[in-house]
Amino acid sequence: MATSLGANTYNRQNWEDADFPILCQTCLGENPYIRMTKEKYGKECKICARPFTVFRWCPGTRMRFKKTEVCQTCSKMKNVCQTCLLDLEYGLPIQVRDTGLNVKDEVPKSDVNKEYYTQNMEREIANTDGTRPVGLLGKAPSSSDMLLKLARTTPYYKRNRPHICSFWVKGECKRGEECPYRHEKPTDPDDPLADQNIKDRYYGINDPVADKLLKRASTMPRLDAPEDKSITTLYIGGLGDAVTDTELKNHFYQFGEIRTITIVQRQQCAFIQFATRQAAESAAEKSFNKLILNGRRLTVKWGRSQAARGKESIKDGVSEMGARLDPVPGLPGALPPPPAHDEEAPANYFNLDPGTSSVLNIALPPPPGINPPPPGFGPPMFHPMGHMAPPMPPPMGMRPPGHIHYPSQDPQRMGAHAAHGARHGD
Repeated sequence: MATSLGANTYNRQNWEDADFPILCQTCLGENPYIRMTKEKYGKECKICARPFTVFRWCPGTRMRFKKTEVCQTCSKMKNVCQTCLLDLEYGLPIQVRDTGLNVKDEVPKSDVNKEYYTQNMEREIANTDGTRPVGLLGKAPSSSDMLLKLARTTPYYKRNRPHICSFWVKGECKRGEECPYRHEKPTDPDDPLADQNIKDRYYGINDPVADKLLKRASTMPRLDAPEDKSITTLYIGGLGDAVTDTELKNHFYQFGEIRTITIVQRQQCAFIQFATRQAAESAAEKSFNKLILNGRRLTVKWGRSQAARGKESIKDGVSEMGARLDPVPGLPGALPPPPAHDEEAPANYFNLDPGTSSVLNIALPPPPGINPPPPGFGPPMFHPMGHMAPPMPPPMGMRPPGHIHYPSQDPQRMGAHAAHGARHGD
């Protein structure tokens, strides 16, 4: 310890003697009825090295015993829990909270300066009710959008679980189910979260948990103002049928003068044009991902100028929102153009030799059991070399232009001469 219990020095009157610890909901546990042991001047604070009253308790069934680690003076200076050293309001590490609130509270680390700083903080705490933070944190703004998004809404009791049994890892644990430690596979020793220091967490430096949360905050969606200062219009989407222009005006008039409100009922969206750019920026910052009207969470985006919208429509491969569209893999390419054909060339659909002047028309014999058709009704059979065969009409491709052949014009058709004579006789 910094000072022995029997030493009669001036610093002994500053030793802490408390009746109840300063704890968060997670460290207290889910059981509302817990018993604590209290040890007056049981240990020295791990930050200021002064003796303080140590409390020890079990937060729940199958949980490990927990105890206070820092004194109440250090806890009030940073507004943190005495056990886990996480912020009492947001449940986040000190480094994340100070980054969100833009606070740089540099607590001295040397022994003499730390003692002097702590005594001044105790005088300041004595002039308050003791429920609010002091120093730069007490003067900081009370809320931050980043902290509200990262903060836990419910206690995280999983943090109170027992440690992993080292004998079970080596295969030598003989307690079985009665072992108060966890029989689980340990985490990767190279994981940054496996190396945490209580002093680094209190001073807000080199905290792996804080680094993980800050990286998550950097990837969160945000609404950046456009570079064109003439844009003062906000796009409000997801209105539905319940949100009216009066409700939109009642919410957005607090940010500045509104020039026009246009609601497109078919698209369930609205466009709100402010008189000044400053009012539009304030409305976008205070309403992005936080605007809820009639139980509906509305989408807030910046509008686009007509010139930018016209340029985007001309670009190839660019969507309406300005994102470039990548080609979909696996689709076939464009088909080649068909070859150019000479219109005067005959259409040879059957790959016949254009030099042939006769067409072979060989009729197949009918299947057994079926009588052949009477003469004149079936396809004529003739030998290609026969001189008695009637002339056949030339193929379609070898006929003179303008001549159309119909079956009724076939001279070999039965009754063709009679029909021809009847027409002439009429």
